[in-house]
Amino acid sequence: MQYVRELECYQEQRKAAVTLGKFDGLHRGHQKLVSRVKEHASKEVVSVVFAFDMAPLYERLGKQKKSLMTGKERYEHLDGQTDYLIDCPFTEEISGMEAETFIKEVLVDQFHAAYIAVGTDFHFGHEKRGDIHMLKQYAGIYGYELEVVDKELYQGREISSTYIKEEVRAGHMEVTRELLGYPYAMSGVVEHGRKLGRKLGIPTMNITPDIGKLAPPNGVYACRVRIDGNYYQGIGNLGNKPTVDADGKLILEVNVFSFDRETYGQAIQVELLSFVRPERKFASVEELKSQMEADIAAIKRREL
Repeated sequence: MQYVRELECYQEQRKAAVTLGKFDGLHRGHQKLVSRVKEHASKEVVSVVFAFDMAPLYERLGKQKKSLMTGKERYEHLDGQTDYLIDCPFTEEISGMEAETFIKEVLVDQFHAAYIAVGTDFHFGHEKRGDIHMLKQYAGIYGYELEVVDKELYQGREISSTYIKEEVRAGHMEVTRELLGYPYAMSGVVEHGRKLGRKLGIPTMNITPDIGKLAPPNGVYACRVRIDGNYYQGIGNLGNKPTVDADGKLILEVNVFSFDRETYGQAIQVELLSFVRPERKFASVEELKSQMEADIAAIKRREL
């Protein structure tokens, strides 16, 4: 898969099957769109996922909005599935572009769109004036095929990034997994800590989650940890370590079962499968150890 950050760097001359959106989380609805462009790709037609990166807009507005997925994670999820990922910054130039101009200059002139797949609520262009009706109107003029793909539902509700964020904030990791189609994960490079876990006989790998990624509630989670492409069961604590620390920094520390190698400086991914209990401050390190042992025993009895 080729990754393109700036629109002018896209130089492909073949026609394209394109899907567009924010693609925050790449949930089951997004995956439906991706599958449609893959089905319309061929030797003559490349598949393109066009993702609007909203970070520049939030920066201009002075807002710090958390996402379900980092740009790196979106790349990893799509790698091998599509020919191109366009990670387009939502700059003033893009946000101020008239919808008709976007259709002609980007979709038609630059991408040579032969097929376009979007969701029912897709909007684009200045003040969101562009929608599926405008795309249908211009399909006959420019000769592309438009498919408007219905939303995916979960228990009667449309799957959306907003819906998923509600579930993540509530710590409903099983529901989040159903909506996404895969477990919600946090990644990072293993850091040196105070090695208290090692002293207690429960060594942990510590990572600092990406500041731009939405974090579920602080607490203990049943986890699956990917290290060097292999998966291991484990237990994780997301929070500020109130019993032994006071700096307030958000840390995800994971005890990985049946694993005893050093991983400092190594990137790992932690899938948060199930919320076990809230984080709390213990009266002593001994009480903390006793609770950790009980949590580990409970998780090992689960089928996840």
